Amino acid sequence: MARIARWAALGAAAGLLVAGCSSGSSSDGGDGKGDGRTSGAASPTTGSSGTTAALPSSLTAQKLAWGRCKATAGSAAPGSDWQCATLKAPLDWSKPEGRTIDLALIRSKATGGDRIGSLLFNFGGPGGSGVDYMPSYAPTVSKLHERYDLVSWDPRGVGASEGVRCRSDKAIQAAEDIDATPDTPAEEKAYFQDAVDFGKGCQKAAGNLMAHVSTTDTARDMDLMRQVLGDSTMHYFGISYGTELGGVYAHLFPKKVGRLILDAVVDPSADSVGHAENQAKGFQRALDDYLKSTGQEPKQGTQKIADLLKRLDAKPLPTSSGRELTQSLAVTGIVLPLYSKSGWPTLTSALDAAEQGDGTELLALADGYNERDDSGHYGTTTHSQRVISCLDDKQRPTAEETKKRLPAFEKISPVFGDFLGWDSAGWCHDWPVAGQFDNPEVSAPGAAPILVVGNTGDPATPYEGARKMADELGKGVGVELTWKGEGHGAYGSGSDCVDSTVNTYLLNGTAPDDGKVCAS
Repeated sequence: MARIARWAALGAAAGLLVAGCSSGSSSDGGDGKGDGRTSGAASPTTGSSGTTAALPSSLTAQKLAWGRCKATAGSAAPGSDWQCATLKAPLDWSKPEGRTIDLALIRSKATGGDRIGSLLFNFGGPGGSGVDYMPSYAPTVSKLHERYDLVSWDPRGVGASEGVRCRSDKAIQAAEDIDATPDTPAEEKAYFQDAVDFGKGCQKAAGNLMAHVSTTDTARDMDLMRQVLGDSTMHYFGISYGTELGGVYAHLFPKKVGRLILDAVVDPSADSVGHAENQAKGFQRALDDYLKSTGQEPKQGTQKIADLLKRLDAKPLPTSSGRELTQSLAVTGIVLPLYSKSGWPTLTSALDAAEQGDGTELLALADGYNERDDSGHYGTTTHSQRVISCLDDKQRPTAEETKKRLPAFEKISPVFGDFLGWDSAGWCHDWPVAGQFDNPEVSAPGAAPILVVGNTGDPATPYEGARKMADELGKGVGVELTWKGEGHGAYGSGSDCVDSTVNTYLLNGTAPDDGKVCAS
């Protein structure tokens, strides 16, 4: 999934997102000398990537040792048509001949003839594991697989690529009891102390890597992958946060842009507070559509859910597991099924059960979002997401600033606003590493056309971001395609119009007219 406050932007799966705007920093001519962000170039010590040094052949001439993939913490070993390898990349891109880190890659070769090249996928977050997710997504892109090698990877700080775990399972579960919408001084103190503790845990786990996991660093990793894979241009499919990553890549390397798809688009003109506001609007819009589908008037249905959450704030609900459903877990449980229309019936059942005093179903949904299995083990997507996004995001709203904004957040969404408002202050509170930028720079003059796909019902990355991304990429570069649908993302979600338009672009190189609309 760009960082969208608490809730990630993992395409085709539940997740959270990140940041963005552009001001006047200039892009390079394809040699990667721009910094990829506004607010000035970061210094080498901050882990950004303003290097002007030529890359050593020890990096660009690497021979990847492709072999059978092994099982990971997140998935079983895929079939024999999948291969895995390790790519070496500089820890600090301003010192390309210095220390390296390992990046885990996965690929499946094109299944047909007339191969175009590699198609690199990022599924969002930030923090999503491409190594784990790529095999399960392959059936969705089977037509593309005929002519492309499908390739993905775990970005730096994620999964098998120096992944970060900031706290133990026991500590994660204990933190679930902390009120994420504090109402008293004691709750507020506990909320911000938890943020401090989490950051210290990340710093201890990540060490020097903590300052070198920015989106700009990963965009440079992508271009190294392109070279090592033997592709003259970058063909890329970015979903959710992956759209920001794709935009930053295009800015840094406009002359290396081949065919880029950006689906479920992060607004590159919003800062971190703006993203929280956007997400409040997006999830409330999706909730309104859900409520309409059940025959409820959205305002009344929203108030009913808000009243439930208020009761949970005072007294959590029991569940069949013996754990309690808190207000914060309930909000997360409501969020998950809004990522896809297919989840709406599950949401109805869970809300009905909660109204009857049983929090089991909403807790199960929250556990699914939080990657908690039946044994109480949690995944680390959120850990990686926070490490990456707090290095990216320069903005650090204070508690006082947040309290002033809360009425506006609550007006946007009585269900999600309070949570997202507080999250904008707590997410990177007192973070051990300074944030680098307010917004990503995505302008890419001279790049080939980039197809930007927005879904009018997208909760996590509201569709307005697609037009803004297309505009920021630049005239003649950003081409917008709109789908009037529901859920997070458009491709593979049931629209033949969207799928055929994207396939035509990726397979034939033919972009549609800017502003094309696919009806649901």
